[in-house]
Amino acid sequence: MKLTLRNFLFAAIVATLAWGCQPHTVTRVSPDQQIDLSGRWNDTDSRMVAQEMISDVMTRPWAEEHLKATGKKPVVIIGAVKNKTAEHIDPEVFIKDMEKEFINSGRVRVVQDASFREKLREERADQSDYASKETAKGWGKELGADYMMFGVMTAVTDQYGKKKLTNYKVNLELVNLETNEKVWLNDKEIKKYINN
Repeated sequence: MKLTLRNFLFAAIVATLAWGCQPHTVTRVSPDQQIDLSGRWNDTDSRMVAQEMISDVMTRPWAEEHLKATGKKPVVIIGAVKNKTAEHIDPEVFIKDMEKEFINSGRVRVVQDASFREKLREERADQSDYASKETAKGWGKELGADYMMFGVMTAVTDQYGKKKLTNYKVNLELVNLETNEKVWLNDKEIKKYINN
């Protein structure tokens, strides 16, 4: 009996050491590669929804109508995108994905949001004190936005045992800042089935 217990303890120690000595590996993958580890909202979802929503908004008539009426590309600012899911989702990633798609469309101009504008104004104030007159950037030349985009993320989860179904929904709308008119709204859903 003692021999068996000793063998068992020896085997347990060897197994523990072997487990602890498992090599930790890191593999570089393409940023565009779709990898879902947990089934929660991830960078692929953010990029995919941003591409589809901005692709849709740019095919609607509001931008062309603005160009015809003013002779200028519309200026857009992306405001708040509220996360009303139970997950921790940083909306900043999604906002940056949308800004990238808007700018890359070449059909609109995008301005910074309020928090970044304050930082830019601090820099201009600093330049007015310390930069040469020839290179200091002047005041009152900011580009005002014509339209603001708002949004909300929601999720509904159904779970039974080890099976889970999550339906993410992103609603976005674009509003004329002068008239408060909604010129576009749409939603995109992503449904994920997880079987653990």
